[in-house]
Amino acid sequence: MKWRSLLLIFIISLSSYTAVAADESPLVIIKKFKFIPQEITIKRGQTLRWENHEKRQYHSVWFKALGEEEPDDYLFPDDSYERKFEESGSFPYRCGPHEEMTGIVHVTD
Repeated sequence: MKWRSLLLIFIISLSSYTAVAADESPLVIIKKFKFIPQEITIKRGQTLRWENHEKRQYHSVWFKALGEEEPDDYLFPDDSYERKFEESGSFPYRCGPHEEMTGIVHVTD
């Protein structure tokens, strides 16, 4: 009887973990002077999160092709940046200080 209670608790906790994980924002990791993944596809209305996992290096997420100014705020190690995408399309971006670092966000309906 005791093992059944433990099994039930385990199943309930597992299902609530899955529900939380499904609600997490899509993620791009910044590491070794790369955006990982370099291309990502999300749904319209989702928020994408970038996290800087470098040990010492700062970066930025700059949507230059959209005519935006280079961000003043750099992402230092352990910093993050989030952006909500309300329109469908493909949105290239780059790191301001490191032009070889590029990525693209594909937003679908």
